[in-house]
Amino acid sequence: MRILENISGHDDLIRLNDAERQQLCAEIREFLISSVSRTGGHLASNLGTVELSVAIETVFNTMEDRLVFDVGHQSYVHKLLTGRQADFEHLRQFGGMSGFPKPHESPSDSFVAGHASSSISIALGMARARTLQKQDYHVVALIGDGAATGGMAYEGLNDASDSGEPMVIILNDNEMSIDRNVGGLAGHLSRIRSGARYIRLKNRYRRVLEKLPGGMVFYKFTSAVKNRVKRLFLASTIFENMGLKYLGPVDGHDLPGLISILRSARDMKSPVVVHVMTHKGLGYKPAEEDPAKFHGIGKFDPATGKTLSKKVPTFSDSFGETMVELAEKDPRVCAITAAMPGGTGLLKFRGRFPERTFDVGIAEEHAVSMAGGLAKQGMVPVVALYSTFLQRSYDQIMQDAAMLKLHVVFAVDRAGLVGDDGETHHGVYDVGFLRQTPNMTVLCPVSLAEQKDMLRWAIEDWDCPVAVRYPRGSDGSYQASDWEAGAHAHRDGALKCHRQGSDVTLITYGTIFQNVMDAAELLREQGIEATVLRLQTVAPLNIDKIVENLSSCHHVVVVEEICAGSGVRQDIAWELQHRLPDCRVDGIDLGHRFVTHGSMDLLYRHYGLDAASIAKYTREVLGK
Repeated sequence: MRILENISGHDDLIRLNDAERQQLCAEIREFLISSVSRTGGHLASNLGTVELSVAIETVFNTMEDRLVFDVGHQSYVHKLLTGRQADFEHLRQFGGMSGFPKPHESPSDSFVAGHASSSISIALGMARARTLQKQDYHVVALIGDGAATGGMAYEGLNDASDSGEPMVIILNDNEMSIDRNVGGLAGHLSRIRSGARYIRLKNRYRRVLEKLPGGMVFYKFTSAVKNRVKRLFLASTIFENMGLKYLGPVDGHDLPGLISILRSARDMKSPVVVHVMTHKGLGYKPAEEDPAKFHGIGKFDPATGKTLSKKVPTFSDSFGETMVELAEKDPRVCAITAAMPGGTGLLKFRGRFPERTFDVGIAEEHAVSMAGGLAKQGMVPVVALYSTFLQRSYDQIMQDAAMLKLHVVFAVDRAGLVGDDGETHHGVYDVGFLRQTPNMTVLCPVSLAEQKDMLRWAIEDWDCPVAVRYPRGSDGSYQASDWEAGAHAHRDGALKCHRQGSDVTLITYGTIFQNVMDAAELLREQGIEATVLRLQTVAPLNIDKIVENLSSCHHVVVVEEICAGSGVRQDIAWELQHRLPDCRVDGIDLGHRFVTHGSMDLLYRHYGLDAASIAKYTREVLGK
């Protein structure tokens, strides 16, 4: 009899015996492989945490207890076990279930997740709220060893230790975030894992005493002996040195053992770290062999593991290739990434120039400040980060790069909408905070060719902070480059007029330009001739050149793939008001709300940024 279909929460799980729970784990893996092969999603991380998730949901009632995920890539099993099996048909699709924890989906999702290293701080806040309100529930933070490389995790650990608040911090140690983990913590955890003989000895010791009359009483009285054995075989952990109780390391696929140790941690009534070792992708050979590929994957053939989508060159690929070319010519060029050399396209660069590749772990603030130090001493650092993660280094960009006019190049990947990952991953704020930064130049290529030209200029010709922002995926139909290189290219205007019309001027930047050009063609068919201006730089703006290229009717529509208030429309409108009092400026953007998940085409239509919607809006503001 199938078990998974009858599981909808904690009460169902506690009725199962050990054998039934093991069968449940097998069914979950079968379900995940089949389901994610049809929708795409985060597979390897969830396959690796099946037993851990079942153990957590068995020991804790997440409808009442608070389970805080870090990042949330591994939340699929939690969703399966809390009544959302039918929703997996529309996982990460527009209007369907998110791939990350979302409190609006279920009370068992205690907090939103999508960025790393914050779970311990959030969980501690919940634990303190419980104490202040004199309530009775358990608080659990689930953090991976990759997310634990972020400095915020240590701030949370430090405060949790000082607070004494009862809470359980589960460290899911699979030696990976998306790519292999790096740094001192990874080495420390590796040394702890090498103490497995101590764990085996402790378990054997307990099993023997359990079989003897009065054995468990004796076991409790021999804790001092146990501690001596522990110190003999396993050095003190960083967690114990911080004043936290520490349990582990424990096999993350030993379900009875996990349930036992989590119950012990729950009953300790203090902050305790449970160190769990898991294997990413377990149970599906292709994911075990290539967990990075199956971390986030599109539709694939479950029988072979081969992806069904055709591989096309992406902006990330182009960035990596260009970096290799530039580093071969200039020994000062180096690359910095925050735990994502694969995602940002730097694998080839790392293979060619390992000594000039710095993977700092999930530590964007450190990455930018270190880049400032490199630049100050004569290197040319290129910081490759996703737009949504670049947000975490706002202060460092301002203080440690721009203030001294240092030559730090920011490769801002995943700018604009990213599709299925949703609101925590859309890169729709970087234009706003980068344009606020003094001395910062912001470039917006529309094609792979133009991205290469802009990167060359940013690295070879410029000497101040510069950001090159580009989207996820490829460049579609427009593959040319209109970038006119030169020492002061951006000061010469850095905008291109792609078509002339007398009725309206459409201004845009980035790859949404393709939708704007299609909208202009639709307008032409309806008797409206549009000028289309594409900004190659959004900081600084050259208003004089914009004025030179305006259509004769002086009506402007600015189209931006960013959230309202963080783009260029307000600045353009302000400047044009002074130069051309009769000029009217309207605009289309994503609005003030967080942007949901879904396919790019659906999101463009939903938010009015597809060609038909742009043309319709333009007709309306023109009164036609």
